[in-house]
Amino acid sequence: MPHFTLEYSKNIDKEKLAARELFAKLHTAAANTAAAFPIKGMRSRAFASEETYVADGNPDHMFVHLQVKIGVGRSLEHREIASKELFAVLTEHFASSFEERGVAMSFEMMELEAITKFNKNNVSDYL
Repeated sequence: MPHFTLEYSKNIDKEKLAARELFAKLHTAAANTAAAFPIKGMRSRAFASEETYVADGNPDHMFVHLQVKIGVGRSLEHREIASKELFAVLTEHFASSFEERGVAMSFEMMELEAITKFNKNNVSDYL
């Protein structure tokens, strides 16, 4: 953990989205935050929303929403610090979009209960 899920409006071109670049920045930030997330458990994915309607319906408006799922065990203070740092990475990544068009950006971090979440991972064997 964490698992990053980026949902975005389909009207963002791939060069502007640069999802792999964004994910690399998020993974680095998450590993270096006070919460010290282990890199071996990080996963990221991105999904374009086919149908969107933002604010007044202007088709030039875009949205991005980053959901971060983490396991339990970190203090509220560490989660707050990590959330602020990760949101700063997201904001910086799309900074030029705010100068060009309407942008609706959101972020949420969720803790997954240990008794309802399961993982099996051997990625560290290949790092």
